[in-house]
Amino acid sequence: MAAFWQQRGRRQESGGLGGVIDGLGSVFDVLLANARLVLGVSGAAVLAIATLAVKRLIDRATSPRDDGDPKAEQKSLEESWQDLALIKTTPKPPKKQRREDLSEPLLSPAQPLVPDPRGCSTPLEAPQVKSSPLRCLTLQEKLLSHSSQLAVPEIQVSLVPQLARSICTQLQNFLRSKYPELPFGRLFLSGALLDGLEVLAADHIHLMLPVVLDTGLWSLISGEDTVVRNPQYWMIKRIDLGYFPRGCSPWDRFIVGRYLSSSVLNETLHKLLVASINWPAIGGLLGCAIHPVVASRELKLEVKHDQVELNITLFPVVEMEDKVLLAVPPEGLVENLWLESFYRAEVSRVKELDAGDSGARQLCLRILNGVCRSQPSLHKLGGSPVTHVILHLSDTASDWAEESLADRFQQVLEELVASLEKGILPSYFNPKINLFSGLLEEEIDEMGFVLYRAISEPEVLL
Repeated sequence: MAAFWQQRGRRQESGGLGGVIDGLGSVFDVLLANARLVLGVSGAAVLAIATLAVKRLIDRATSPRDDGDPKAEQKSLEESWQDLALIKTTPKPPKKQRREDLSEPLLSPAQPLVPDPRGCSTPLEAPQVKSSPLRCLTLQEKLLSHSSQLAVPEIQVSLVPQLARSICTQLQNFLRSKYPELPFGRLFLSGALLDGLEVLAADHIHLMLPVVLDTGLWSLISGEDTVVRNPQYWMIKRIDLGYFPRGCSPWDRFIVGRYLSSSVLNETLHKLLVASINWPAIGGLLGCAIHPVVASRELKLEVKHDQVELNITLFPVVEMEDKVLLAVPPEGLVENLWLESFYRAEVSRVKELDAGDSGARQLCLRILNGVCRSQPSLHKLGGSPVTHVILHLSDTASDWAEESLADRFQQVLEELVASLEKGILPSYFNPKINLFSGLLEEEIDEMGFVLYRAISEPEVLL
């Protein structure tokens, strides 16, 4: 009796759904017959594949199960996943390509998903790609990498000195013809580019004009003993006027109150550069354009070449009693002061120390000069102040090998911040001189703030 009712139920189920399936089959046949006319070839192919998959699902749902096969349910489920995957991965008909689509990157076609035959209760996860861990650079490695980026282009290294020497020769010849009575020495070039300490760009160079004095007619007086009370400046006094009256020295025309005036000498040379020399003709001869800067207090020339742009600053210089004095008077009413320059001694001392222990002082100085050049707030800190800090540290820190560059760099920053807090940086060659004396309080505060933040994270300066 049980077998009877089971067979009856199957016949009823088959008979009840048979008409529906036959009706759906006829509808599918009509759709497929007219699909090519309505949807085209590609659309008809898509509809045919989808229809076939749906019919397979219905057939499996209405077909009798084989009770003796334990894998029948799993098999039908697997075939259903395959049919659904067939529908999802059916390619869509290509749309008409537009002009703007030609510039878009091509995407690789998606791979069909493979179902898990053991079950499908959880969605399939995309495979994870293991990325290699990022390598964190140490401060030492960052400094060495940054130093390689500071090199001046080779064309500037070779062209700038050559161009400056040509201008130097033309200016020397003109001075000898214009003022044959003035014993100017031979002009020479100076600056960080020639000493290997220049960074990023060779856009400036110094032109030194020696002023030769008779030591029997002139003597030096320290600025510390004058009204300015500044040991960084000196005065050059005319002596023995009773025995050697004015006119005995060719430089007496530049005397103001018995002192050789740096301001008067600069004014004379400024008029010479601006009004007397035919710079267009000299520039045409050298293949460049040369223009004197009229509004500047300095004796400055702007040189524009096809490959470089250069600023040349002329400095009258007096060398007496082991002192190097530049005609750079401070701003104000005092016009007889000469600034003592330690640049030659600074570079010589740094190179001497590096040669003695194969140190990296010059490398550290180049990096710091590059930092000061790239940071507008630190411009006035580059050059001499940084050099003197390194020289002071060389007396206490003995390890200046390249492997200790990061430690020394960090230490220089700390020393600069400590000096800025006090507003005092003693000169390495004369402790009475404060190298920060010419800075404004606002400038000191701004530089101190930038460097104080950089102590905890020096990489921000690179």
